[in-house]
Amino acid sequence: MDRMLFALSLGLAGLLLTPGLLHAAARCAPHDKVSAELAARFGEQPSSMGLAEDNTVMQVYSAPTGTWTLTATLPNGLTCLIASGQNFETVQPVQTAQGDPA
Repeated sequence: MDRMLFALSLGLAGLLLTPGLLHAAARCAPHDKVSAELAARFGEQPSSMGLAEDNTVMQVYSAPTGTWTLTATLPNGLTCLIASGQNFETVQPVQTAQGDPA
């Protein structure tokens, strides 16, 4: 589990350091304002979230049109746009068979 969190942290750091995303990463505002703006402009609502070890909340907002936005909310309430795109899909986890298949 610790290795997975470390790998995810490195991946996020890589995204933040990617030149094309620096502009998006610099766009921060209070969480309520960002959430309201994503809803008003793109019809996006929170669809998933996770808590990083440093108490940063990562959220994916998505809309029925397929647009999505990844945000990071710092413990102080400041939310930053990390990335955005199109063609968002919800993936269902693979169900494993229970019991004896015979």
